[in-house]
Amino acid sequence: MPHKNKPNTSAQKRFKITGTGRILRRQCGMRHLLSDKSRKRKRRLKQEVELTYGQAKRLRQIIV
Repeated sequence: MPHKNKPNTSAQKRFKITGTGRILRRQCGMRHLLSDKSRKRKRRLKQEVELTYGQAKRLRQIIV
């Protein structure tokens, strides 16, 4: 039997796979120093963004 790699649980917690197979991630910049940022910027940073094709391809190997 060949050895099967374990899925990376920390990566599983940080990324979300949608029903269609896209991988979403949180944006950085929402932890501290928020008083210097505008409401508009903070609103935009709350949204999740999709990984690029190359990043998603590599991440699928780690998560699954």
